[in-house]
Amino acid sequence: MNTSEITVIIGQRLRARRLELGYSQSLASEKADLHPTYIGQLERGEKNATIVSIEKLCTALDLPMEELFANIAAPSSPYRSAQKCYDLIVNQPIEEHERIYCIIEDIIKYKNN
Repeated sequence: MNTSEITVIIGQRLRARRLELGYSQSLASEKADLHPTYIGQLERGEKNATIVSIEKLCTALDLPMEELFANIAAPSSPYRSAQKCYDLIVNQPIEEHERIYCIIEDIIKYKNN
């Protein structure tokens, strides 16, 4: 997986969590002791974050690092489509996750009948 794909995925996940908490970029940057411009660049996948910056931001967003990096698959991986589904779902409002899961479950049941 090239760096730009990883940075975009990580940025989307950070943005989704920040929005889930109702934080502005300014508030998140204050809590993480990082510059607001840097937060925006990370969320847009424009910057490669350091491990220290990721740790600070995860702490500020109460987001376990293992959750941030979960299910990231290389483009050639047979699990790439599953990752794309995961990314679609995780970027939706949290209150929609169960509903989306039920829809997927129904589709699979229908397909298997």
